[in-house]
Amino acid sequence: MPIPTPLAQAGRGFAMGAADIVPGVSGGTVALVLGIYERLIRNVHAGAHVLKEVLRGRFSEVVPSLRKVEWVWLLSLLAGILVAIAALSSIIETLLHEQPVRMAGLFFGLVVGSITVAWRLVRQKSPREFSVMLVVGLVLFLVLGLRNNTEVADDAAEVVTRSPWIFLGAGAIAICAMILPGISGSFILVMLGMYTEVLGAVNDRDFTSLAAFGIGCVIGLALFSTGLNWALEHHHDLVMSAMIGLMLGSLRVLWAWPGGTATTELGSPSGDVLVPILLAVAGAVLVIGVELVATRLDKADPIA
Repeated sequence: MPIPTPLAQAGRGFAMGAADIVPGVSGGTVALVLGIYERLIRNVHAGAHVLKEVLRGRFSEVVPSLRKVEWVWLLSLLAGILVAIAALSSIIETLLHEQPVRMAGLFFGLVVGSITVAWRLVRQKSPREFSVMLVVGLVLFLVLGLRNNTEVADDAAEVVTRSPWIFLGAGAIAICAMILPGISGSFILVMLGMYTEVLGAVNDRDFTSLAAFGIGCVIGLALFSTGLNWALEHHHDLVMSAMIGLMLGSLRVLWAWPGGTATTELGSPSGDVLVPILLAVAGAVLVIGVELVATRLDKADPIA
C-alpha cells in the first residue's frame, strides 16, 4: 500500500528539520538528496509573489497567486520540519555533546554522500562548473575558519538582550542558510552571536522577539527565494556547482578531530578513529541509498 503523499512529504520535512539542528548540515542538502529542492524553491518563490501582491495593494491578484502554491505539499513539508525540531533538538544536541567525534564522523559521511548525489544533478560538467565549485568551497572553508568555536558556552545566559530589530535581521540571514545546502541556520546564528538569544527568547516565551525573528525569516525567504529561483532557471548548472561548493566548504565544521562540530580547528585523527570512520562510510552509503530509493519511487509514483 503506497504511503499517502502528505505523510510522505511530512517525512521529508522531518529529515530536513533534523538536519538543520546540526551545525554544518543543512535542510537544503536533504532536499537536494530527496529530489525536491527545485520544487521547494519554486513554491517558496510563488508564496513570496503572494506577499508582494499584498504589499503592492493588488488584492485582485492575490487569489490567482495563491493558487500557484502547492499548499498541501508545502505545509506537509513544513509540519515535518517543525515536528523534527521539536522532537529531536534535545536528543541531537545531547549526542553532539556526549559523542562529538563520532557524531561528526556520521555527519561528515552524510554530507560527502550528499555531494556525490548533487554532482549528478549538474547537467554539463565543464571546467567552468568545476571551478565555481572549488572557488565557493575554498571561500567558505576559509570563512568558517574565522571562528574556531562553533558552540556556545555551557553556562551562557539564555536571556534576551537584543532589540527586536536585531532578531529580525538574524532571522532574515539564518533562513537563507537553511534553504542553501552546506550551512545550517543554527550555525549561522552561532556565528552571529544570536544562538543563545534566540534560544532564550524561546525559553522565556518572548513573543515580541520571536515574532520579529519570524518576520525576518519571511522577508529573507521572500527576497532570497526570488533570486534563487531565477538563478536555477537561467543558470542551473552554475548554481548547483556553487551549492556543491558550499557543501564542500562546510566539511570543515564536520571534521571529527579534535572536537567534532564544536570547533572548526583541524586535527589529525587520533584516539577514537575507527568508529567515526565507519560511521562516515555508513552515512555516505545511507545518503546514496536514500537517493536511489527516492528516484525509483518518484518514477513509479511522482510526488504530488
